[in-house]
Amino acid sequence: MSAATIAFAVVLALTTSLEASPGSDSAAVQPQPERTPQPKETIDLAAIPFKLVFETYRPTDGKDNWELFMMNADGSGPVNLTNTPDVDEMYPHVSPDATKISFVVDEGRGRNRIRHVYYMDIDGKNRVHVAEHARQPCWCFDSKSIAYLKGEYKRYSTREYATAELMFYYLDKKWHRPHVNADLHHAYATCWSPDGKWFLAAVQGGMGYSDTIIAFEAFSKDVYDLARWGVKGCRPEFNFDGTKMFWGETDWNLMTADIDTTGREPKVTNIQELVRCSRKFKVYHIEPSPDGKYIAFTYGSSRGGQQVGGKAYGWNICISDLTGNWVQITDDGLHNKEPDWVPIP
Repeated sequence: MSAATIAFAVVLALTTSLEASPGSDSAAVQPQPERTPQPKETIDLAAIPFKLVFETYRPTDGKDNWELFMMNADGSGPVNLTNTPDVDEMYPHVSPDATKISFVVDEGRGRNRIRHVYYMDIDGKNRVHVAEHARQPCWCFDSKSIAYLKGEYKRYSTREYATAELMFYYLDKKWHRPHVNADLHHAYATCWSPDGKWFLAAVQGGMGYSDTIIAFEAFSKDVYDLARWGVKGCRPEFNFDGTKMFWGETDWNLMTADIDTTGREPKVTNIQELVRCSRKFKVYHIEPSPDGKYIAFTYGSSRGGQQVGGKAYGWNICISDLTGNWVQITDDGLHNKEPDWVPIP
């Protein structure tokens, strides 16, 4: 045996020994999130007490259109809440007291098409019109008011960031009030903090930002770019006590972090990845469960449209725990998107 061969064997043995050593850096590497859905039994879905609402594009009375459905966390018991073949309902968000759902409605055809904001009872009854040329509503913590975005133009557009400013709508008085900051342009996917003091939103090409996630105060003009804390991406969400945020960093991964809004400026720490998929697919529309143990999100082909009104054949709703295990709970691929949890009243 040559000296070179002996030397190579020694190096190989040492390398193998180091890789197997419990104290080596290699052994300390954390497991990566799964890149594809796992078998459904990986998560005890029957033990999750919350239902989900979501948008889906499917036949209704012989016509294909957007409807809002509700189902159990395991995907069973789907119920069509809207049943309106002549208009499209999308972007459902459940009120914190679990009694109502806000959503958008596209009415009309072609250049006459208009996007509206509505809300209704949790069972789909008693629909109430909030505003026309309006977009992407979210609820206040007390379920008594809705924040929504005005459309940038009266002409219909599916661009999510085609927004002009944020408005408040008070359900009992049926009146509207603009946010004090009239410069909240091109914001989208807003969410309201559980204490009512803050909003998170994505911004694209507006307010001096190219593409970022911002936090802004509910009753002042202050705006903060969360990129300074390492947050990048879109579609942010608070959890149910306002101590964590969730968002999509790219088309292929979903993130979470701790957020502290008790100071003068929000602070984000402990950023972690929850879900990652291959680049042949997309993951979007992350929503934390009311008990903080799970997330629901959308998963599908990279050809799908994640925007409100964007068709996405083959997309389905998934649920993940917070350790990277995720499963698919719908399987028909009928443009299933925008899941939101129904809290237990």
